Amino acid sequence: MGKTSARYAPEVRERAVRMVGDHAADHASQWAAIQSIAPKIGCTAETLRRWVREAEKAAVPGAEARAEEATRVKALEREVRELRQANEILRKASAYFAQAELDRPLKR
Repeated sequence: MGKTSARYAPEVRERAVRMVGDHAADHASQWAAIQSIAPKIGCTAETLRRWVREAEKAAVPGAEARAEEATRVKALEREVRELRQANEILRKASAYFAQAELDRPLKR
């Protein structure tokens, strides 16, 4: 996770996130709840939104592992695409040289 501000104690952060979850039903959206609660905590709405997102990520078991796996899959897909392109180039080059060999006059 990112750097935690020393200005807000972890208990305050946890309480603020819990308040957003508890009062989300009282508002039209989660963002409206965040905007309502942030001034009461003494932070900006964006700061509280970030705290909520971090808490949501932490609450999902294995989320970090899935993110790493998704990154790995993306890299492997890129590698497969590059290898297929290289194979296509080699296939065309092979066909070109085979045709050139057939067109060459025979030595006697």
